Amino acid sequence: MSEGIEKKIKLYRILTGLAFALIILAYFLPVWWTALQSHQYPKSMYPKGIRINFKFSGVYNGCEGVQEREELASNQAGSDCLAEMNAINHYIGMYKITQGRNTDPEREYPVYYVFDVERDADGNTIIDPDTAKPKKINVTPGYLKFLDSMLVWSPYLLGLLAVMILYFLFTPKRLNAIFAIIPALLPGYFLSLYIASLYWYGHNLSLHGGGAFEGIKPFMPTVFGEGKVAQFTTQSYPYIGFFVIVAVAILLFLSVLIKKKTIIEK
Repeated sequence: MSEGIEKKIKLYRILTGLAFALIILAYFLPVWWTALQSHQYPKSMYPKGIRINFKFSGVYNGCEGVQEREELASNQAGSDCLAEMNAINHYIGMYKITQGRNTDPEREYPVYYVFDVERDADGNTIIDPDTAKPKKINVTPGYLKFLDSMLVWSPYLLGLLAVMILYFLFTPKRLNAIFAIIPALLPGYFLSLYIASLYWYGHNLSLHGGGAFEGIKPFMPTVFGEGKVAQFTTQSYPYIGFFVIVAVAILLFLSVLIKKKTIIEK
């Protein structure tokens, strides 16, 4: 084996190993962020607006300012931007944001669950004889359960992609390039799910009869950049985790090309 081929083998292994490390790191990093800006949320209290961060594992509070942290420490109402975002969305009939692994373990049901009262054939509310209260039925839309399950299962899904990278790294066959290409498409998987979820939320404003603000019609929330919804300015941008998975994609595609060329030259 020539020295040139050995160098190429070493290079593709370094690039692939780095991609493996980065895809593990990406799980712990925020991938995207969204914020709402309005005059009713002054910069002195919310310097970055009502902001939430999206990770592979769930959706998290994005408040980072000094005064925000003080409010969070005192547990005052409105200090948690994730809770505040849900409160704002509630008024236009939007369902609550699924939180994945960020769900409060003390809650009996996940925050995004929706319940209605059970009724008989005549439309009368059925009373539970044991509690003397109306019987509740779970009417949570199936898409929300699917989305939450994707967040909950995310460490296993990313783990599977990481195992594929290792298989590509430690096997010599050129045909196993698919085991690098599938993980390399991770930015596309994330964006597809993110855009589909935004569309679903913006086109399902049926919570509690469609919202308190008349005239709010189904809409596509801002995916990238700035937009406007009612009196709110919306912002949506990639965060550090997204650039990390883009780097993973670049490294893996380079590794595939180098490995393919190396095998041809052998």
